[in-house]
Amino acid sequence: MLEEMNDFFKNRLEGYDAHMLTEIEGAKEFYPYTAALLPMKHGVNVLDLGCGTGLELEYYFALNGEASVVGIDLSPDMLAALKRKFAYRIIKLICGSYFDVTFEENCFDAAVSVESLHHFAAEAKLALYQKVHTSLKPEGYFILTDYFAESEALEQEYFKRLRTLKKEQGIVDDAFYHYDIPLTVEHETAVLKTAGFSKVEALHNWGATYSIKALV
Repeated sequence: MLEEMNDFFKNRLEGYDAHMLTEIEGAKEFYPYTAALLPMKHGVNVLDLGCGTGLELEYYFALNGEASVVGIDLSPDMLAALKRKFAYRIIKLICGSYFDVTFEENCFDAAVSVESLHHFAAEAKLALYQKVHTSLKPEGYFILTDYFAESEALEQEYFKRLRTLKKEQGIVDDAFYHYDIPLTVEHETAVLKTAGFSKVEALHNWGATYSIKALV
């Protein structure tokens, strides 16, 4: 049964961090790995897309406690949990869809997203990545650590299954539903380059989860 995105995470808030760290291959490695890729200078501005409860931020603030972060997430419950964790950090939280939120141009030293964007199609990602690209400073970059389809055939199967589930459940609205529709790394790279990023590189992977760096 498909659930709307906010309901899905609200219903699973208790134990969410433990689930993410123990049930996803490589999570105990890719969260700190991702954090270490973010800028370490004093006073940098970082945009976190789909920040959730802030798992990557726990590691990042341990490395750079003076960083300023803007975190965006659909779930008010997740953001409340994150706020409790980081009451003494420089962080602004926005409850909403990162597809709808306006980003200030030439503002951020880096952007990051971990295990969030595999729920969305290439068309939606393109518009988002164009916004992210514009929001970054000239030397800025985007770190995407996410789950990817292992083949084009599997990518197509995910989308086909989602269409079938929506039809079976009579879903005709445009709300966000929790279902994995990951692109291949190659297709994700193409979307990022179309959005304007000059260089896109897959840095490391843990099974089907890859960390990708996209340079302005």
